[in-house]
Amino acid sequence: MESTENKFITTRSKSIVLASFSFVMFYVFTYMLDPRDVWWTNYFNRPINEMLAEWILTLLFCVLISLGSVSIHARLNRFIPWLEKPRRRLLLETVLNISFVVLLIILLVVLIRALPQNANASTSEEDIASFWQAVTVSIFMALIISAVHTGDYLITNWKNAALEATQHKLKSAQHKQAAAEAELEALKLQIDPHFVFNNLSVLSELILEDQQLGYNYSENFAKVYRYLLTNSKKDLIKLDDEMKFLNAYIFLLRQRAGNGIAFEIDINPSHLALQLPPMTVQLLIENAMKHNQFVKTNPLRIEIKSGVEMDLIISNTVIPLQKKEESSGLGLKNIRERYLLLSDREPHISASDTRFSVSIPLIKS
Repeated sequence: MESTENKFITTRSKSIVLASFSFVMFYVFTYMLDPRDVWWTNYFNRPINEMLAEWILTLLFCVLISLGSVSIHARLNRFIPWLEKPRRRLLLETVLNISFVVLLIILLVVLIRALPQNANASTSEEDIASFWQAVTVSIFMALIISAVHTGDYLITNWKNAALEATQHKLKSAQHKQAAAEAELEALKLQIDPHFVFNNLSVLSELILEDQQLGYNYSENFAKVYRYLLTNSKKDLIKLDDEMKFLNAYIFLLRQRAGNGIAFEIDINPSHLALQLPPMTVQLLIENAMKHNQFVKTNPLRIEIKSGVEMDLIISNTVIPLQKKEESSGLGLKNIRERYLLLSDREPHISASDTRFSVSIPLIKS
C-alpha cells in the first residue's frame, strides 16, 4: 500500500513538473518560430483578464499534453518495452504522441469555433498560420516530453541493472566465502587429530572386545569420511543423504559417549526429498556436545524431527559445562549465512534455561 502511494506521488510530481515545463516551452517555441510577430510587441499591453484567460487555457492545454504523453508512455511500457523492440517502440510512441496532439488541437479549435461569439467569424490566413504554428509547437513539446520520459526510463533501468549486477557479485562473493568456511570446518574435522585418535582408540578397543561391533564401527567411520570428502563442496544435499550420514555419525558418537548421549529421530518421509546445506545437522550436534555435559546419570538428549512447515528442528537439553568456554558462534553464523544465500527463509533459534532449539528450513529442489 505504501509503495503504491509513493508511486502515485512520484507520478503526480512528474506530471506537475512536465506541465510547468510545457507551459514555459510553449511560449519559448512560439517566440522562436516568429520573434518579429506584432503579437509579441503588444503582448503585455492587453487587458489582464485576457492574459489570465490565455494563460489558464494554455496551462490546461499543456497539462493535457503532459498527461497524454505520460499515459502513452506507461501503456507502451507494458506492451512494448524499450529493451525488447526499441525501434518499433520509438516509432509507435512518436506517432501516438503526434496523433494525440493533433487530435487535441482539432478538438480545441472545434470547441472555440462552437462558441456563440465565434459562430459567424471567418477564417483568415492569419488564423490558419496560427493553427499550424500551434500544431508545430505542440508536436515539439510532445516529442520533448516523450524524450524526457524515455531518458528517465532508460537511466532508471540502467541504474537498477547496475545495482542488481553489484548485488549479484556481492552475493556470489559471500556465497563463496560461506562455502569456503563450511568446507574449512569439514577439513578441520577430517584432520582433527583428536577426532581421529578417539575413533581409532574406540575401534581398537571394540576389535578386542567384539570383532563384529568393531567391523561395524570401522564401516561407519569410513562412511563419515566418505561423506565429508564427497559432499563438503556442495551447496545443497537431500535430507535423505544427510540422514544416512547422520546415522553413521551417531553410531560413532554412541560408541564413544555410551549412555551419556541419547538421540530421538522422527523424520517425515515426505521431507526426505527436500534439501539443506550439507553437514548442517552435524554442526548443530557438535555445537550441542561442545557446550553441554553428557554423562550416564544425566544424558544429553538431542531430538531431530520434522516441523510442520517444511523445516527440520534440532533441539537439545541444556546441561551447562562446569567450566563454560566463551562461544565464538561461528557454526551458527555459518549456517545462517549459507541460508541467506541459498533461500529466502532463515534458520530460527530459540533458547531457554532447559532447551536449545534450531529450526532449519528445508529447500525444494
